[in-house]
Amino acid sequence: MELLQLHYFLAVARVEHVTEAARSLHVTQSSLSKTIQRLEDDLGVPLFDRIGRKLRLNEFGVRFLHRAERALFELDQGKQELRDMSSPDQGTLELAVTAASTLPNILRAFRKKRPHIQFHVQMLTTQEMVTLLHRGEVDFCLSSPPIESDDIACQIVYRDPILIAVPKGHRLAAQSHVSLIQLKDEWFVGVKRGYGTRDLTDSICKAVGFEPQYVYEGDEPARLSALVEAEIGIAFMPSTAKNMREDISYLQVDGHELVREIALLWHKSRYMSQVALEFREVVVAYFEAMHEETT
Repeated sequence: MELLQLHYFLAVARVEHVTEAARSLHVTQSSLSKTIQRLEDDLGVPLFDRIGRKLRLNEFGVRFLHRAERALFELDQGKQELRDMSSPDQGTLELAVTAASTLPNILRAFRKKRPHIQFHVQMLTTQEMVTLLHRGEVDFCLSSPPIESDDIACQIVYRDPILIAVPKGHRLAAQSHVSLIQLKDEWFVGVKRGYGTRDLTDSICKAVGFEPQYVYEGDEPARLSALVEAEIGIAFMPSTAKNMREDISYLQVDGHELVREIALLWHKSRYMSQVALEFREVVVAYFEAMHEETT
């Protein structure tokens, strides 16, 4: 059994399609198919059920996938540990976020401590983030909502009130508070379903007796302020995303504790470099300072 076979098997198992997997690996379909066939010959069992051009993991494949992911995960952790030993002041932090509003300030604070460390940040839905966490492909996630499982560590770092953002000329702009039911006929702008804040506010509004009517649903929370300012719609906005320089009024919600919990997540078995440990300290200190400012 070869490492190349395991890498190819994971690529095919995750998409269950030879053409797509070959494209992602930059190899020919023929080469990929032959490699998977050799792996199955070595194991003595088929790992996929063939349905035309598509593949489906069978029971053997599902069992072997877990083991293969674990084996490659451990090898990758070993490589990372050796890189950290040989070049402790270099490297890249892999980050994923569903709660992105505080990230620029956190990265700025960390860069002052570690100016040579690079970042790779992905804005993801909750499920996409969980997938990367389980695979051990990211160092940390800033997530709302918190996620807990056997292999994921979860540290809640902040409780972030969710406000209603309305343009200055809106009928509610002069108010400091609003009830949710007052918003039932409003047009909203927001992120897509699958992001923690959207799912939380949708469920609370449904409990009150209405579903928000969205005229815009996107993947970039930072764009919502511009849409509110342009009077396209109103928005549920975490307090950490509030910018008083914008032509927007922010209203507190009466009668409901509309709060998102921000958590720092990491894989319990992922190797934690000194750089990663320092990044975690910066995140915790940042939110502790924010809490002190608001109490």
